[in-house]
Amino acid sequence: MLPKIAKIQLMSSHPQVYDPCDDSFALVDALLADRSNLIKHRPSICMEIGCGSGYVITSLSLLLGKEYSGGCYYIATDINPHAVGVTRETLESHGCHAEVVNTDIALGLEKRLARSVDVIVVNPPYVPTPEEEVGCSGIAAAWAGGENGRRVIDRILPVADGLLSDKGWLYLVTLAANNPLELCLEMRKKGYASRIILQRSTEEESLHIIKFWRDSDTLIEANECVTVNKTGNGVASDSAAFSPFSIWRRGNRNV
Repeated sequence: MLPKIAKIQLMSSHPQVYDPCDDSFALVDALLADRSNLIKHRPSICMEIGCGSGYVITSLSLLLGKEYSGGCYYIATDINPHAVGVTRETLESHGCHAEVVNTDIALGLEKRLARSVDVIVVNPPYVPTPEEEVGCSGIAAAWAGGENGRRVIDRILPVADGLLSDKGWLYLVTLAANNPLELCLEMRKKGYASRIILQRSTEEESLHIIKFWRDSDTLIEANECVTVNKTGNGVASDSAAFSPFSIWRRGNRNV
């Protein structure tokens, strides 16, 4: 029997809330592809940042399902109050439960959840737009990502780093225009290995679902790659060479 995911006919909706679309489906398909690893991972806390309609957090709860006997606490956040209501209704219609919080990324939750979340899923606003559209009111805030579509993503990653447990995994939707390789390199400096677990091209965009996880070897290697040379004016520089493509291949393939 195929694992359950959220059903479109049971989804709640609102004119000011982003409905499930190609990027939502791609993220859930990536989670489905990684389902056996997720069950073995035995997460205690799973979180979605920017839950929108609730399609992803509901699907994550359903796909872990009864096969995961350890139980899990689910949390979802969204800055849009309408999305909070829609997500609660979507969860309820599928017989699922999560704590749904109206907040910006994880504001007010960082201390409570510090280094304790085992799985974070994010379908962020990633579409390149004029900077003034970022964080605007209404449904456009669900996709407006500013220059290169990175404005919100670059705010989310440091927050996720503070929330993820030692065994934490982050699943992130990105667009080719967001420069996924650069994102992986930035997270590598913080000790994260990564790999693209799903790529999907549509008529309008090329999507990459990236999985990040803490990796001690990556952190050691990153530290060794940076040799700080003090110049006459006190400026530090990186002197070690690094092949960025190694980041796609490294790490345990079972994570």
